[in-house]
Amino acid sequence: MSVLPPLALYVHVPWCVRKCPYCDFNSHGVGYGADLPEEAYLEALLADLDADLPLAAGRELVSIFIGGGTPSLMSAAFYRRFLKELRTRLPFAKDIEITLEANPGTVEHDRFEGYREAGINRLSLGVQSFQAPQLAALGRIHSGDDAERAFAQARAAGFDNINLDLMHGLPGQSSALALDDLNRALALAPEHLSWYQLTLEPNTEFHSHPPVLPEEETLWNIQDEGHARLEAAGFHRYEISAYGRPGREARHNINYWTFGDYLGIGAGAHGKLSRPGERSLEIERRWKSRQPESYLRRLKDPRGFVAGHQRIPEQDLVLEFAMNALRLVDGVSLDTWIRHTGRPLEMLERRLLEARNKGLLVEDPSHLRASAQGLLFLNDLLAMVSDD
Repeated sequence: MSVLPPLALYVHVPWCVRKCPYCDFNSHGVGYGADLPEEAYLEALLADLDADLPLAAGRELVSIFIGGGTPSLMSAAFYRRFLKELRTRLPFAKDIEITLEANPGTVEHDRFEGYREAGINRLSLGVQSFQAPQLAALGRIHSGDDAERAFAQARAAGFDNINLDLMHGLPGQSSALALDDLNRALALAPEHLSWYQLTLEPNTEFHSHPPVLPEEETLWNIQDEGHARLEAAGFHRYEISAYGRPGREARHNINYWTFGDYLGIGAGAHGKLSRPGERSLEIERRWKSRQPESYLRRLKDPRGFVAGHQRIPEQDLVLEFAMNALRLVDGVSLDTWIRHTGRPLEMLERRLLEARNKGLLVEDPSHLRASAQGLLFLNDLLAMVSDD
């Protein structure tokens, strides 16, 4: 019988002060000082979770990630009550990682202390840039000084595991400006950096009205120089855009990339759950009602919070698994590939040989691992590995 993978929980908070023009997440701008329905949303989250509990069957949570939107718009009391209720419903791993996304422009020192006291032990600060012109172009509401001040306040509140979210390839950004952003982030000495290039996603303002972005040569230079500086500063690249100090990799995201399971609660949240099948794990994806007002109304709706669900067809498992696993710099073992896809290794051999000949895969008899070139051209590699 197949062994179930680890289980995590994703919690979505859909509100933000202002919708950023590059953002394709389920976020809804409410302006400054909005009175958010904390009580109602907490009640809805718990009811949403209760409806999903039979799917978790008492499994232990290895991580919790609270994303958005801007979760730091909610009070510390909100998270204190939520986590207290959550502990009565599901067991926590002894070393559970509990991450909260926070924007530097929406938090104050006393909130950081309250979040830490509530049980949150990891922060992810959405810095994106330290430069005023780039922050304005991205629609961000904080300054570079705000970001540095928020980091110092988080440290003072007792957080010893902090991620900085940083983007490059921004409108009007030179190579020097991008690397200065990276230097300022490194000077703060975080435990983790998510460092990635801006992409113009569908259904965003930037996609409809594209800004002028740096030339390809500038983008390549930023990538090469930035990677070298991160490595020199002691950060290990373990995923395409994730760098961590030893032992500080994001456990929640690693669970995604290694095809772990996760419950998803909150407006628009997605979940993935496995159950043993004949040849491999059978996988179902579920997603919740997307609009905040609709989600809150579902509290009294007999249909519940689920907006849709889909079992992943067996023929799609290879692509689903590869899309996650091949993002990891160290890749995954071939045994893991077989366990999750149910496909024998012989089916991969021709494709692996072709991908290796093109320099997209590392020569490794026991692991499926993208080369540096393969990480740059991941879509090409995925097509070769998963195409039936």
